[in-house]
Amino acid sequence: MASKPRNARKKIVKFRFNTSWKNVVLYGFLVLFSIFLFAGLTAPFEERKEKVPLSEIIAQVKKGEVKEIVVVDSKLTVTSKQGVVETYKEPGSNVYELFKDAGVSLEKTKVVVKDESSIATLVGIVSSVLPILLMVAFFYFIFRQARGAQESIFSFGQSRAKLFSKDTPRITFNDVAGVDEAKQELTEIVDFLKHPGKYKAVGARTPKGVLMIGPSGTGKTLLARATAGEASVPFFSMAGSEFMEMLVGVGASRVRDLFQTAKKSQPAIIFIDEVDAIGRQRGFGIMGGHDEREQTLNQILVEMDGFTPNENIVVIAATNRPDVLDPALIRPGRFDRRVSLDMPDVNGRKAILAIHAKGKPFVKEVDWEKAAKRTVGFSGADLENMLNEAAILAARLNKTSIDMKDIEEAATKVKLGPEKKRLQSDEDRKMTAYHEAGHALVSWSMPHVDPVHRISIVSRGLSLGHTMMEPTERVHETKTHLTEEVVVMLGGRAAEKLVFNEMTTGAADDIAKATQLVRMMVVEYGMSDLGPINLDGDHHLFYERQSVSSEMAAKIDREVQRITDEAYKSALATLGKLRKKLNLLAEALLKKETIEQEDFLKLIGQKKPL
Repeated sequence: MASKPRNARKKIVKFRFNTSWKNVVLYGFLVLFSIFLFAGLTAPFEERKEKVPLSEIIAQVKKGEVKEIVVVDSKLTVTSKQGVVETYKEPGSNVYELFKDAGVSLEKTKVVVKDESSIATLVGIVSSVLPILLMVAFFYFIFRQARGAQESIFSFGQSRAKLFSKDTPRITFNDVAGVDEAKQELTEIVDFLKHPGKYKAVGARTPKGVLMIGPSGTGKTLLARATAGEASVPFFSMAGSEFMEMLVGVGASRVRDLFQTAKKSQPAIIFIDEVDAIGRQRGFGIMGGHDEREQTLNQILVEMDGFTPNENIVVIAATNRPDVLDPALIRPGRFDRRVSLDMPDVNGRKAILAIHAKGKPFVKEVDWEKAAKRTVGFSGADLENMLNEAAILAARLNKTSIDMKDIEEAATKVKLGPEKKRLQSDEDRKMTAYHEAGHALVSWSMPHVDPVHRISIVSRGLSLGHTMMEPTERVHETKTHLTEEVVVMLGGRAAEKLVFNEMTTGAADDIAKATQLVRMMVVEYGMSDLGPINLDGDHHLFYERQSVSSEMAAKIDREVQRITDEAYKSALATLGKLRKKLNLLAEALLKKETIEQEDFLKLIGQKKPL
């Protein structure tokens, strides 16, 4: 096959001259500057010509040695056999009369007379006027820049909200899943904006605000945009941090401008994301009650429920810190409704996976029910990221479709991080294998703990191995289940002590999580011998007030230590009875590195309480 010539695909670059008045002035100045510069550079070369008296030129003409005389004002440029020379005559005198009075005829000599008086006059005018024009232009630009700076200062108070109009690609409630209760609440808001008349007929007023609270990634922003898409009204979106500037009063001014702009487009929706940035409780600021954040909050309070009512404007705010919001902001009349968004349940995760699976090629054998059950605790953002990671993994392996293995690996990557091929010694791998086998066997033996899903000694993130459970949906946590969870967490350390009579740093994270869980059982849940008392401190912005005495704090520490010690002894006793299974599972991990649930049950047997 013949190859294309190398110049067959040249890129054609089109030059476009920008004819704005600024560029015209700039280019004109450069042209004039170049003319003067060129004139100044060529002047030294012209002065190098030899200058001779006029009488010598007359003698040469008389001898017939001069070919041409060029007359420019009082300067004569003479071309003769000896070369080119210059001479000068008196200003105003005629060259023909000069040679006639000297008795010399110019019939055999070519005489060229050039009139450059107009050019000299123009150059003189330009040289006189140009400095004045440059000074005027300079001061004009100075005043213009000062005016622009002044306008930019006043523009600080203008709203930076992003407007999503009807022409923006719509997002509807069909694009949101896993938050059915929240969608039902916001459906009424949509109906208020579409048909305000039927509510006014029965004396109902439009809710002024909806506060959406929930963990990150549960779809608060997406749900707000879907509400605007369903209502087909202008949607003004702004983050809480965008109200703040270093200038005093800017935040309040932007709030006023935002609501004024929304009033011109009503019915409309104003969405304030991360409202806790400006809605924190007043009175705890470093600068007292007059800092910029509190002034911004005061203006929001007035705009939402002041003397001027907002009939067809609904404010939707989102935050994952509802505990720090000012009580005046979240009271009825401002935020009339509070919509809670939790992590999706199994049906919600299945619906979310169906939405994000659109546009991706999956094999028919993908079990979406199984994928939804194994992603307990995943938010909508986590699920979307999981499917994206699965698609990336399939593309990396040159697959044309995504299978269940890709989804499993992507779920593990999202939860624990990517695999790391660390170089470990045989002793380190053996310790890791027994550590993870200890977790798995203790979990297998506990009747109320979730079943083991996967055991691996492949390093991920900061961990050298992991034991994953297949979590079960729970509404309430019992003391029995939490206690068994603590025993499972300490199963790795118990295996190290039982097999190697040694302790490693690999159990540090397990110990920290176990201690935290036990402390919550004691001070928050009342699941200890101290009784059903909440012994937690009062948490504020800059300090924590202790609500217990030093004697009670010592009792809490002793109770936490007692429960933790009992759990550790229980893990040691359990693994002591299952020592043969522990060795068998550890050897299998050293060979395969990763064992799935089916292989684990074949190797150990069905789960039976001790």
